[in-house]
Amino acid sequence: MARRRGFSLGLDFSDERVPKLFGAILLFLSAYFTIAFTSYLFTWAEDQDSVLRFSWSLLFMGEMEMANWLGRLGAIISNIFFYWTFGLPCIVFIYLAYIYGMAMIRQEPLRNLRWTLRYALVFMVFSSVLFHFFTKGFDSGFPFGGVFGQSICDWVTNFVGNIGMVLILILATVGLVTWNFNPNYSELTYEKAREETKGWLSDSFNRRFRSRPVPAATSRRARATNSGTIEDSLEELEDVTATVEEAKPATTRATVYNSIEATGNAAGLDNPLEDATGTNTDPVLDENGQLAMNIRNRAGQAQTPAGDFFEIEEVPNDPIVQEVIPPITGQTVAPRPNPLENQGPYDPTLELSHYEYPVLPLLDDYSDQRVEVDRTELEANKDQIIATLLNYKIEIVKIRATIGPTVTLYEIVPAPGVRISKIKSLEDDIALSLAALGIRIIAPIPGRGTIGIEVPNKNKQMVSLREVLQSDKFRRSDMDLPIALGKTISNEVFVADLAKMPHLLIAGATGQGKSVGINTILMSLLYKKHPSQLKMILIDPKKVELFPYGTLENHFLGYLPDQEEPIITDTSKVINTLNSLCIEMDRRYDMLKKAAARNIREYNEKFTARQLNPEKGHEFIPFIVLVIDEFADLIMTAGKEVELPIGRLAQLSRAVGIHLIIATQRPSVNIITGVIKANFPARLAFKVTSKVDSRTILDSGGADQLIGRGDMLLSIGGDMVRLQCAFVDTPEVERVIKFISDQQGFAKPFFLPEYNNGESGIGGKETVKPSDLDEMFDDAARLVVESQHGSTSMIQRRLKLGYNRAGRIMDQLQAMGIVGPSEGSKPREVLIYDVTELERFIASLAAKR
Repeated sequence: MARRRGFSLGLDFSDERVPKLFGAILLFLSAYFTIAFTSYLFTWAEDQDSVLRFSWSLLFMGEMEMANWLGRLGAIISNIFFYWTFGLPCIVFIYLAYIYGMAMIRQEPLRNLRWTLRYALVFMVFSSVLFHFFTKGFDSGFPFGGVFGQSICDWVTNFVGNIGMVLILILATVGLVTWNFNPNYSELTYEKAREETKGWLSDSFNRRFRSRPVPAATSRRARATNSGTIEDSLEELEDVTATVEEAKPATTRATVYNSIEATGNAAGLDNPLEDATGTNTDPVLDENGQLAMNIRNRAGQAQTPAGDFFEIEEVPNDPIVQEVIPPITGQTVAPRPNPLENQGPYDPTLELSHYEYPVLPLLDDYSDQRVEVDRTELEANKDQIIATLLNYKIEIVKIRATIGPTVTLYEIVPAPGVRISKIKSLEDDIALSLAALGIRIIAPIPGRGTIGIEVPNKNKQMVSLREVLQSDKFRRSDMDLPIALGKTISNEVFVADLAKMPHLLIAGATGQGKSVGINTILMSLLYKKHPSQLKMILIDPKKVELFPYGTLENHFLGYLPDQEEPIITDTSKVINTLNSLCIEMDRRYDMLKKAAARNIREYNEKFTARQLNPEKGHEFIPFIVLVIDEFADLIMTAGKEVELPIGRLAQLSRAVGIHLIIATQRPSVNIITGVIKANFPARLAFKVTSKVDSRTILDSGGADQLIGRGDMLLSIGGDMVRLQCAFVDTPEVERVIKFISDQQGFAKPFFLPEYNNGESGIGGKETVKPSDLDEMFDDAARLVVESQHGSTSMIQRRLKLGYNRAGRIMDQLQAMGIVGPSEGSKPREVLIYDVTELERFIASLAAKR
């Protein structure tokens, strides 16, 4: 007889409907308690006489009426929680019921809420005692601390007195603050404590509500209220040609500041380019049929010179606020934990959980060196451009200026029938008429329908690294390796992802800003990444540019185990390092293959979600950034020995998180070869001396027309962007490095795999004579076989030998067949398993000596 299916009281908790049902019940209880507790605050006095003599029969007494909004049950439940337990702090139960209910409905692991539950219970117990102690003198009758708070408080007060109770409460408060926030009491002041508390509250609020979308109108209105607006003004118009038809009226736009974030910190501006490419690209006529001019100036005040068809668009600089700015932390998206696992997601930063990111006040503030672009200069340049074009019978419909930190971009709209090549050929004539250095014509500007003429400003503005790093575009970026290079020609902060490039070639003449550019890139990475997420390998043949970073060896640097200095300067060590990186790359590809992951992001997501077993050789993989400061010197001294491993790394290392930054001051074809150019799609060119060098770097001209001092062109993805590199001085770099190096680092640096360099023959099969064996060979062999762990560091540590001698002994063990070849950073395989067999082998060797 078939079993009849029906409703069963047995609950199968593997069914996803069961936790959803319990979650709905908890949400209902949260709403019920909210109403009941809120009503109790107003009606407790009326209902207390009835509920204090509580019995279950009270629920069924029809003549009994309660003032509570939820009737008798609401009054009884509220009285139980408020009077008989923890008093007013029992509203925490509402919060707990809500978050647990939402977690069960969303099928999130409840173990992620264990810390929230712990803190909530501690807060409730502590507040119950605290409330009763400070309200027991008031004859209000309201159970602020409940029976629990009253009992504990009265017992402790009778034991140590009121003064002792106050001291205990202060001690408990200090203990909770110390345990949760770990403040630095040696530098603690009242103002600093107030600012840090304010910043913590603001950061907590921002993290909770940052992801909520804000309507555009409301957001603009709010930002305008905070910081004021800079309104565009319509200028008087001048008719240039008789063929201009009616155009739509100009629309005014407001450029506003972003909302100021936590602790009064400065925030960046809205995207200025978005306003610049709106309706302003069309010719604008007023009621008299004259062409309009749109002016944006730093003061936010409209200027209306008559007789102009010239439109100026200047984007305000990001304001520099002098308050202490909290550190910039990486915003990585944590993968959703696997509910089948017994533990939460793995956090790679736990080993250095107290690591503090560098703070922006370590960098200098150059706001006092800001310069204003003279209006007269803009008018003069505009007139000269128009006059030069008219001399060659070239008419224009409209001209507009966008003021940048170093150059001003004049965009012109030529009249119908004018050939672009004709304007392009006048580059030298326009430069002659303006008496300016570095005129560059972009014909046409992609996506704008205009022709651009870049004219250097007489007074150039410095772009500091501090104002670039404090911008919202960098602070809120979720890129894997964000680098803030500087500002564009429209004063917009430019942030790129090195992981997407995936390699960067930097070239330019001597003294044009390459070293500053490298420091800017490295500072961006140090401000954004945790030491567990990033390792840097620095190669400096000049020996003087990157040496300050040597103190970060236990935090961010990586190098070979037998290397004395963390910054690589010797050419032979460079060759070994590059080949060792190739070994590390192959090892990482093997790990990705075993994990069925396509790239480092997928692999790390699986590892942090605890889907990969560390006992099977898996580990969290940090990004590796290789920086070579002077590539030409290596090519001249080592040639193919350097070019071949770099070419191999450039072709294959992107997926495993190894990225290259190569800089050279000699951009010739024998240095920047075809293999290098083919695998470095992102190229950064500072000023060069000839068009040939510009074409060698960028495959196009333009770098020879730059004006130097950080002016650069970035070619990435087929697009060319002109940037002013952010400036960071050596003292600033040293302060940031000292801030990091003073903190606790890892126990040992990030060692690259050992590289043989061919000294032990192919595959380490060189024949070693028994008479050439080291005196400690026998002891090392016994140590390796007994522990079944073959590593040079263990021999060095256990036998108290130097690393070079331990390395030679390991090579001899490999040559004698006791251990296998090197497998990257893994221990070598031990080929002899029995100590007795080893002793027979050692005896046979002793007979041959």
